[in-house]
Amino acid sequence: MPKNKKRNTPHRGGSGGAGGSEAVAATAAAAAGGQHRNVQPFSDEDASIETMSHCSGYSDPSSFAEDGPEVLDEEGTQEDVEYKLKGYIDLMMDKSAKTRQAALEGIKNAVSSKMLYEFILERRMTLTDSIERCLKKGKSDEQRAAAALACVLCVQLGPGIESEEIFKTLGPILKKIISDGTASIQARQTCATCFGVCCFIATDDITELYSTLDFLESIFTKSYLKEKGTNGICSSSHTVLHISSLLTWTLLLTICPLNEVKKKLEMHLHKLPSLLSCDDVNMRIAAGESLALLFELARGVDSDFFYEDMDSLTQMLRALATDGNKHRAKVDKRKQRSVFRDVLRAVEERDFPTETVKFGPERMYIDCWVKKHTYDTFKEVLGSGMQYHLQSNEFLRNVFELGPPVMLDAATLKTMKISRFERHLYNSAAFKARTKARSKCRDKRADVGEFF
Repeated sequence: MPKNKKRNTPHRGGSGGAGGSEAVAATAAAAAGGQHRNVQPFSDEDASIETMSHCSGYSDPSSFAEDGPEVLDEEGTQEDVEYKLKGYIDLMMDKSAKTRQAALEGIKNAVSSKMLYEFILERRMTLTDSIERCLKKGKSDEQRAAAALACVLCVQLGPGIESEEIFKTLGPILKKIISDGTASIQARQTCATCFGVCCFIATDDITELYSTLDFLESIFTKSYLKEKGTNGICSSSHTVLHISSLLTWTLLLTICPLNEVKKKLEMHLHKLPSLLSCDDVNMRIAAGESLALLFELARGVDSDFFYEDMDSLTQMLRALATDGNKHRAKVDKRKQRSVFRDVLRAVEERDFPTETVKFGPERMYIDCWVKKHTYDTFKEVLGSGMQYHLQSNEFLRNVFELGPPVMLDAATLKTMKISRFERHLYNSAAFKARTKARSKCRDKRADVGEFF
């Protein structure tokens, strides 16, 4: 998939209204640097709760994600969105950790659900400095929120000097947190994902790409089977970090030159199967999907690619695809069997079950493991805003070869939208139909039982 270096263009949109005079006054006081904080009737935590409750004029941080871009376009203006975001940016400097975290999450939700290229471009240095401060001084949750925001900012800006500067500024700090054994494992996991995705978007230096690959490699290879058939630290709490490192490493491998791909295949293709015996179901799934992608890359490099241990590998994959161990949870077994059926088909038959993703009037066909892995990664980063970015974000459209954004007039957009009430009615009717179908099926089984 081509990774063209194009900038996004700003798109119009807005958000819901602003708060009252009390909210504005409280926020202005919070943003002013704390002139009245020498006399406080509350602790820092109480003050943060009070501040955020009065700052409701800037909207609840989750409201951007819940309402989505459609509500923002209908009920607000661009000025309203920018007013709220300016308030959040000011609150990123607050003394309270909870307030800073809420501000980070509010900006992240807004940027995930709208295209705000020009607004971010103008405040890029301020945002980067604030994120850097939160990563250095903050604790687990604040570091996770800061890393997630940095990742979404790079998605908004796309490949170019701006995102490259963000990566150069924050990359060393992210690496330090990932390598810090005393840091929260959840923060290290989020930083590993952010580090890899930002490198995928921003870096134009092949040596930087190789360096990032080697760094992520040094983390997840600790889960490989050691001598005498024992795992390294695969079953420990570090597994989530190793999973994130493996998945982002696999993502970066998809944009490497062929000679580097060959090198990595020789190093890892015979070691990755050891992760299939890990106790953690998510690690087994991540290893299986990575194996399927590596086989796809290997066959792309050499159509006559031959894997020596194919029999033992397919036997292991078939066992996971039909796993019925009673000591494993039903949900885990169901998820594992579904994934490994596809992985087995990819390894044995070079087949991939095509998926369709619909967004607006368009649809995208996911017809290979590289495309699926890339889509899954950015969906994890953007959440519910993924469909909107597929419509409007030029960088993502270039990655998935969708062409320029499709321009639709307001009348067409209005006919495509479904209100929440209509969606509720549709879901209720579908639920009733399913319930009736199940009841009829049960009645038939009962009749057959009575007959015999």
